[in-house]
Amino acid sequence: MAKKILIADDEPDVVKILGMRLRANGYQVIAAHDGAATIELAHQEKPDLIVLDIKMPNKDGFTVFEDLKTSAETMSIPIVFFSALPPAQVREKATQLGANGFISKSADPDEILAKVKEIL
Repeated sequence: MAKKILIADDEPDVVKILGMRLRANGYQVIAAHDGAATIELAHQEKPDLIVLDIKMPNKDGFTVFEDLKTSAETMSIPIVFFSALPPAQVREKATQLGANGFISKSADPDEILAKVKEIL
């Protein structure tokens, strides 16, 4: 059975491009476009991995992360932050929170895929 990945990003083009790349590599992809929807979908779908943007409406990525990690239903789902913010700033915060990693939106698609494979 294909691993399920939830992409949480408010930019439709980012979701589309990343989703196409992941699907082409055998993953099932679901998407949320704001923080509240991400939390709801994570509880409903129980994805194998969440790729989480930071700057989103209706709860930013850091708040979503904290909400998911304090819920017994979603606390074990790996989460990777995916952001256009300065990598050093995000990587430090992601590490402090206990995220499974950070991927810059400017990263090469193969680098993104490698990180996903490493975690799954």
